Amino acid sequence: MSETNRRYDVVVIGGGAAGLSGALALARARRSVLVIDAGSPRNAPASHAHNYLGREGIPPLELLAIGRAEAADYGAETVRGEVVSAEKLAGGFRVVQADGGVVEARRLLVTTGIVDELPPVDGIAERWGNEVLHCPYCHGYEVRDRPVGVLALSPMAVHQALLWRQWTDDVVLFRHEQADFTDEEYEQLAARGISVVEGAVAALEVAGDRLTGVRLAGGTVVPREAVVVQPRFTARSAVLESLGLAPTEMLMGDHVVGSYIAADPSGATEVPGVWVAGNVANLMEQVVGAAAAGLKAASMINMDLVTEDTRRAVDARRTPFSAEAERLVTERVLGDRRHGLQEIR
Repeated sequence: MSETNRRYDVVVIGGGAAGLSGALALARARRSVLVIDAGSPRNAPASHAHNYLGREGIPPLELLAIGRAEAADYGAETVRGEVVSAEKLAGGFRVVQADGGVVEARRLLVTTGIVDELPPVDGIAERWGNEVLHCPYCHGYEVRDRPVGVLALSPMAVHQALLWRQWTDDVVLFRHEQADFTDEEYEQLAARGISVVEGAVAALEVAGDRLTGVRLAGGTVVPREAVVVQPRFTARSAVLESLGLAPTEMLMGDHVVGSYIAADPSGATEVPGVWVAGNVANLMEQVVGAAAAGLKAASMINMDLVTEDTRRAVDARRTPFSAEAERLVTERVLGDRRHGLQEIR
């Protein structure tokens, strides 16, 4: 972006569902809005987005294109770019982009999302978003009744296997390098017909651009058509860290599942004037929830701006009647005559 020091009511950093939903609401509130989008949405590898009422099964990039067009209809601007830092100013914020572009904003809405850090198993990254899955509510129906493998990567592995059993009765849990399960967990798995495979997983087997199985370190291949993993969810927090907002670790027991930026229920952070929404603030949020969070944050941002605008209007209204203002008016109107009038009195 070549423009420098343009000033907006709100700059939205991140053009996913949360950011565009917030931008739409703010533009409809007649705020000047700029969305700066790096163009790397988390769900880009997925062919379809699910559980978004009215848009069920829509390709993720198509959903975002529709969102950008809708926000633009109300005057919101969207540009492609990467924000590298932001700093607090007396009246707002200065936002710096990788290409050197600089804009200013009265408020910031940060919706930069998270990065899925995948396990170092050959084939996982290449098939991510296709047959390598995480969320059953997002993709469980698409692999219903098919052979599914769950790769144990955390103490939540048994819970994952039991959850995916809702969509198929052919679930295999690969213990991989995870600590042994408890007797109670083995009983639960057996009761649900979930078998456990011992040994480290070496790679995924692929044929004809389709997943066909899971290969163990010893060479055995277990036929599977989908594999479930639990990534580590890491907040894209560099911009927020430049403002002094450090990410918080999310724990399940003693296991770190990811990091996020702490905020109140509206998305307001500890830095006045900065809101967050979507996965950067809530690791478990799905697309429709991220959009709702963006809307909520936008409404609170607008209310915050209304409060500031009202305070400024009140100050301006009072100013003409202050003692200082009267002195200045007298000086301007009477000038030297003012002193003569004082002498006559």
